[in-house]
Amino acid sequence: MDDASMVGLMGRVTGTIGPGLVGEVIVRVRGGAEHFLAYPASPKDHIETGTVVMVVEYLPPRTVYVSAAYDG
Repeated sequence: MDDASMVGLMGRVTGTIGPGLVGEVIVRVRGGAEHFLAYPASPKDHIETGTVVMVVEYLPPRTVYVSAAYDG
């Protein structure tokens, strides 16, 4: 999977993401769902489990930077 095809995909947080934390997200990709290590796109963001997120950067093979998809 190339970088461009991961950016913009939606996922759900399965392990809290925040400053000093390596979180986890599940993203639907390649005809299934895969887990990725996740960091916040903005270093001060704290994103709770269950939050819908968007991939803003992909570092192969298993790391993504994400931001919350919806405000609130």
